[in-house]
Amino acid sequence: MALMKTNGTADGMAAMSARAKDAATQVVPLAQQAGTTAVQGVQTAVEWAAPRAADAVQTAKVWAAPRAQEAVRGAREWAAPRLEDAADAVDTSVAPTVSSALRTTAKQVRPAPPAKRGLLNWRVLLGIGAAVAAASAAAAVAMRRRYASATAEAEDATTQDVPDPESADGSAAHAEVNGRVATPGS
Repeated sequence: MALMKTNGTADGMAAMSARAKDAATQVVPLAQQAGTTAVQGVQTAVEWAAPRAADAVQTAKVWAAPRAQEAVRGAREWAAPRLEDAADAVDTSVAPTVSSALRTTAKQVRPAPPAKRGLLNWRVLLGIGAAVAAASAAAAVAMRRRYASATAEAEDATTQDVPDPESADGSAAHAEVNGRVATPGS
């Protein structure tokens, strides 16, 4: 009610300000004390709850582990015979059909075997003929060169080494096939 009596005068404002400062100086230590108390309370709660929570987790593990293992075992016991029945059904009904379809498709995809060729087909004969022709041509060229060379050597030998066609004793010199000039009696 003291605030109502001031009516916004300067003195009234100063009085309000002074009271607010007094209230703040009293509230700050109380707030600090409340904060400290709250922190201590939280620490105490953590210290109290931590071991209990760890115990609760451990107890839950101990309780749940065998039950989970039993549930998994039960599910496997239920599923195993059903899987075997399904495998038997596939073996007797689906597998032969799939196998037959695969074999038919393989026969359709497989290319026809190549025609059986003899050892001497036209390509081989053509190759052999070309090789023989080349070898014959090479042999003919070699024989011509050899003949020309032998003829030239014989001609050179007969023109250089032959003195007179008739020698002093009256015998004539003649050239042999190997290019040597021979005189009678030698």
